Amino acid sequence: MKKRMVWLLIAACVLGTASAGCGKKAEAPEPVVQEEPEEEPPEEPEEPEEEPEEETAEEPEEESREGMAKSYLTGEWIDEELAGKRPLAVMIGNTSDALPQYGISDADIIYEVPVEGSYTRLMAIFQDYAKPERIGSVRSCRHYFIYFAKEFDAIYTHFGQAVYAEPILAQDDVHNLSGLDSSIGDMTFYRDSSRKAPHNVFTDAEKILAGIGKKGYRTELSDSYSGHYKFAEDDASVQLDGEDALVVSPGYFVNKPWFVYDKKDGLYYRYEFKDKHIDGANDKQLAVKNILVQYCAWSYKDENGYMDIDTVSGGDAIYITNGKMEKVTWKKEGENAPARYFAEDGEEITLNQGKTWVCIARDKYKDRFAVYADEDEMSSARSTEE
Repeated sequence: MKKRMVWLLIAACVLGTASAGCGKKAEAPEPVVQEEPEEEPPEEPEEPEEEPEEETAEEPEEESREGMAKSYLTGEWIDEELAGKRPLAVMIGNTSDALPQYGISDADIIYEVPVEGSYTRLMAIFQDYAKPERIGSVRSCRHYFIYFAKEFDAIYTHFGQAVYAEPILAQDDVHNLSGLDSSIGDMTFYRDSSRKAPHNVFTDAEKILAGIGKKGYRTELSDSYSGHYKFAEDDASVQLDGEDALVVSPGYFVNKPWFVYDKKDGLYYRYEFKDKHIDGANDKQLAVKNILVQYCAWSYKDENGYMDIDTVSGGDAIYITNGKMEKVTWKKEGENAPARYFAEDGEEITLNQGKTWVCIARDKYKDRFAVYADEDEMSSARSTEE
């Protein structure tokens, strides 16, 4: 076969050469080559269509923190200038007649503290007190609240005071705004005619700033202030190993408040006087990330039931977050120093970033604190107590 093919090729070359001598070039005919039929190659399998590459989400650019700083009150990032400002601590009435309160959902920290008659009064601490349109109702001072406010280097705001508070309010390092101060009362507070006294006193950022300006108080945090709480980092979450705390009852006698944990957002929602605890400005239920129950020694100062609560000596406490609770202790290095909270191993505890509710409770009534699996269990337990 190979020889035959060679010969045919030679013949084709000769013919091509001969025709080249003519005046007109003739196209050489294509040689006919008889070949053994080649086996048809097997069909190649169709290549599968390439699946389009999945579009991978671009790595999010790291959020710029320029011009921002961590809040001393919540551990969250806020405007740097705002973070350096002194917070405002406002006395808020908390009887059933005082409800609803206004502006309180914008507070970063709320202290709830017993007063005479086993009622509680609130002290709402605001980093940004320009957020709420109005704050109140503003009520009178009890002397131990002043020390709680000083733990945050806050400007303490109230309408009137008990006689035991007067010498403390007169101290040079206590910066307070009082509605009974004739130099600032009318410019700092106003009365709402739709509310009954004494639950009709309110204030707002413009009036607060006017009062601060008149008194000449500094608005920046003290250079020596280093914060109150230790907070978790941005990508961390505190998960306690203690007992479940899905429904929390601090044990106060009159308003009988409780908190219900919501697993969806990790917050504790507040109830009192058998109903949701609502901010009248926006109908928003109060909710916090952390609850601290701080037990204090106490005594009565007079026959009228006025209390003296020990804000310095330390004692037992409970930290509650993310559906769990842990027994801790609290200590202070001095009268004006912030309270610090410590675990059983002696290490200072870390709070989750977010708002905190501090329940100051009398150490004699530790047994009134309780946690429950749900609200039905709490209702059943309370019905047997009554």
